[in-house]
Amino acid sequence: MGILYIVPTPVGNMEDMTLRAIRILKEADLVLAEDTRTSGILLKHFQIQQHLLSHHKFNEHGTSASVVERLKAGQTIALISDAGTPGISDPGFFLVREAVKAGIEVQTLPGATAFVPALVNSGLPCDRFSFEGFLPQKKGRQTKLQSLVDEERTMVFYESPYRVLKTLQQFAEVMGPDRQVSVSREISKVHEETVRGTLEEVITHFTEHEPRGEFVIVLAGKEK
Repeated sequence: MGILYIVPTPVGNMEDMTLRAIRILKEADLVLAEDTRTSGILLKHFQIQQHLLSHHKFNEHGTSASVVERLKAGQTIALISDAGTPGISDPGFFLVREAVKAGIEVQTLPGATAFVPALVNSGLPCDRFSFEGFLPQKKGRQTKLQSLVDEERTMVFYESPYRVLKTLQQFAEVMGPDRQVSVSREISKVHEETVRGTLEEVITHFTEHEPRGEFVIVLAGKEK
C-alpha cells in the first residue's frame, strides 16, 4: 500500500513552504494539483521535477477511484491545492474519505492556511471558533446568516474582493452594526493588511478603499 500525503502550499510568501513539504513532493510518485499551471510555477521554484495530474472540484469524483487504485498498488501520492491546505475550502475531502475507506494511510502535513493567521491576528477570542468558509452565494444565504445570529464563538469566513462589502453589510443588517470584526487580506503577501473595528467602521473603510485580494473575515460571536 502506498501513502497519500496532503501537502499545504504557501498562501502568499514562498518562504512559508516547509522543508518536509518540499521533500515529500520530490519523493512522491505523483502529485495531484488543483491547477497544474499554478502548481507548475511552485514546483519549478523549488526545483521539484514531478509528474502533475489535475485534481479539482469538477473532476475529483471521477479521478479519485483511479488514484485509490494507484495507492493500493504501492504508489506514494501527494495532493496539493492552489494555495493553503487541501480540504479547507479546497478539493481534498472526497479523496481523503475514499482513501481512508480503502484502508490507505493518509498523512496531512502541517503548514500554510489563511484562516489561522487571520484569526490569531484579529485580537478576537480564538480559544473557540467556528470556521464557516464561503457563505452560499444565493440559495440558502439568508438562512445561513440567520442561523449564525446566536453563535457565541468567533466566526471565520472566506470571501472574494467582489463580495466582501456586500457580506459585511449583510452581517451588519443581521447582527447589528456594532458587532466587532477583523478583516484580513492578502495574508502572507506584500500588501497584507488587517482592518479591525465595528462592522460599521470596517464597511466605511472598504467603501472608501476598493477591496483587492483574497479576504478572511473574522467576526465576533454574540456576547453572552
